[in-house]
Amino acid sequence: MEGDSNGTLRPPCAAGQPPYAQEMLRSLDLPGKFLFAILTLMTLIANLVFIEEAVYIYRKIPSTKRSIIIWINAAAPVIASTSCIGMWIPRSSMFTDFTAAVFFAIVIHKFLMMMISECGGQKLLLKRFENGHFKISTGPCCCCCLCLPRVRITRRTLFWLKLGTFQFAFLRPVFMFLSIVLWTNGNYTLYNLSPKGAAIWISCFVGVLTIIALWPVGIMFQQVRTLLSCKNIITKFALYQFILILNHLQAAIINILAMQRIIPCAPPLSSSARGAHITQQLLIMEMFLITLISRVVYRRRYNDLEPPDCTAKEDGDDKQTPEVILNGAVSEDGLPRV
Repeated sequence: MEGDSNGTLRPPCAAGQPPYAQEMLRSLDLPGKFLFAILTLMTLIANLVFIEEAVYIYRKIPSTKRSIIIWINAAAPVIASTSCIGMWIPRSSMFTDFTAAVFFAIVIHKFLMMMISECGGQKLLLKRFENGHFKISTGPCCCCCLCLPRVRITRRTLFWLKLGTFQFAFLRPVFMFLSIVLWTNGNYTLYNLSPKGAAIWISCFVGVLTIIALWPVGIMFQQVRTLLSCKNIITKFALYQFILILNHLQAAIINILAMQRIIPCAPPLSSSARGAHITQQLLIMEMFLITLISRVVYRRRYNDLEPPDCTAKEDGDDKQTPEVILNGAVSEDGLPRV
C-alpha cells in the first residue's frame, strides 16, 4: 500500500523485458483473441497474394526485371510477417524489427535499380539524358538547399547514386549483427536510449545511413518521373514512400510516446512493450492494404520505352518526307522502290 501511495509502478509496468508468449496468450480476452486471429489471417492472405504475384512476375516479366520487381513486392508481406511473429512472441520484437529493417534496406537499393531498368538499363538511360543534369537539391538531405548546382548525368554520377543505396543495404546487416553481439553481452537494450547505452549511438548511425540512402532514390525519381509516367512510376514511388514512413517514422513516434509513458502500460505489457505491440498490429493492417494495392499496380502490363535512337529517327522522318516517288511506290525505310 505504501508503494502504491508513493506512485511506484507495478512490476509488469516497471519491467524492461516484454512478457513470454505464454503469458501474453493467457492475458488475452475474447476480443483480444479475435483480433489476433484476424491479424494473423490478414498476414496469411498477404503472403498468398505475394506468392501468386511472384509466380505471375516469373512467367510474364523479362528476366532482367524479374528479381527486382519481386524484391520490391516482397517488402510489405515480409514486414507484415515479421510484425505478426513479434505480435505472437513479444520477446522476439528486436529480431523481427531488425529483419524487416534489413530487408527494406535492400528494397531501397532495388527500387533505384528498378527505375534504371525501366529506362532500358544504364546505357540507354545515359543516351536519353546525355545532355541532362541531376537535380540534387531534393529530399531528404538537401530539399532546402536550392542553391546547389545541378550535376551532369554521367556513368560516374550513376555509380555514386547506386553506391549511396548499396552502402545501406550492406551496412544495415552489419549494424544488426553488432547490435545482437552487444545485446548478448548486456550492452544493448532496445528501449534504453541513454547516452551510456549503445542503442542511441547505433540508432544515430543507422539514421544517417538511411538519409544518405534515400537521397539517391529521390534524385533519380525527380529525373525519370516524367519519362516513366506511362509505367505508373509515381504510384510505385508513393507505395515505396508509404512503406518507408509507416515502418520507420510511425514506429519511431510510437516508440517515443511509449518511452515517455504517454502510452500507458497494460499488464503483462510494459509501456515500451505495449508501444511495440501497437506498432506491430498497425503494420500488419497497413502492409496488408499495400500488398493488395501493389498487386494491382505491378501486375499491369506496361509497354517498354522506345530506344532513344528510334525516337530520334522518327522525329527526323517527320521533318523530311520523301519527295521522289517512282511508280507511286515508296518502301518502308522512306526510299523509293525500283
